[in-house]
Amino acid sequence: MVKNITNLSRSGLYDWMLQRVSAIILAAYTVFIGGFLLTTPDLGYEQWSGLFEQTWVRIFTLLTLLSIAAHSWIGMWTITTDYLNSRALGGKSVLIRFPVQLICFVAVFSYVVWGIQILWGQ
Repeated sequence: MVKNITNLSRSGLYDWMLQRVSAIILAAYTVFIGGFLLTTPDLGYEQWSGLFEQTWVRIFTLLTLLSIAAHSWIGMWTITTDYLNSRALGGKSVLIRFPVQLICFVAVFSYVVWGIQILWGQ
C-alpha cells in the first residue's frame, strides 16, 4: 500500500466518494450548459454574458471548476502512485513520482486560480 502525503485524504473511500460526487456535479453542469445551448438558438455574446452575470450560475460554475480540480487530482494521484511506484524503477520511484505529482498540482492549482479570476474578475 502506498502511504503518501500527496493524496487528497487519508481514506481511499473518501477519495472514491469525492470522485463520484464530483462526477455527478460535472454531469449536471454539462446537462445545464448543453440545455442552454440547445434552447438559445441565436446565441451571441449578450446571451452568454447575461447567463454568467447571474450569481447562481457563477457559483455553479465555480463548484464545477472545484469538482474538476478534485476529480483530476484524485485521478492523477491514483495513476502516479499505481504506475510510478514499481520495483522496476529500482526503488527510486519517489524521485520520479513526486515531481510528476508536483507538476500536476501546480497545473490544477493554476487552472483553479485562473478560473476564479475569469468568473469573478472585472
